[in-house]
Amino acid sequence: MEILIITALFLLCAIFMTIEIFIVPGISLAGIAALACMIIANYITFSLFGTAVGGWVLIASIIFCSLLGVWAARSKFLEKYWLHKSIDSTAATTEQLSVKVGEEGTSITRLALIGNADINGNVIEVKSADGFIDEGTPIVVVRVEEAQITVKRKS
Repeated sequence: MEILIITALFLLCAIFMTIEIFIVPGISLAGIAALACMIIANYITFSLFGTAVGGWVLIASIIFCSLLGVWAARSKFLEKYWLHKSIDSTAATTEQLSVKVGEEGTSITRLALIGNADINGNVIEVKSADGFIDEGTPIVVVRVEEAQITVKRKS
């Protein structure tokens, strides 16, 4: 009867661990239940059958859990949950993407590090490399990185 209980606890441990790996990943109730079943089964084995049998069962349960983890990591089942696409879109507008380094314009608002400027007839949000720039000041583009355009006062 004791062997049946220990076997049932190990089976429950395997079921809960499988649920933890495949259905509810992370530390959840299934993972805690799997750990509890394994600890209780090993404790019962040590208390009823002694240290020798308990040690062998402990080693076997560790090997079983390790093999289950390796199998889960190599399983194709998880592949459908993986991210296979990369994000290549940008938040930049077409006006921002058309600006090139060296183009000139005028600040529309006071550039308290960030503000609006008129470059090639387009109103674009820009960042100041010189600190504060008053409105109406001639500016030149010094750097373009996707949606971030950096400007400085025209010399």
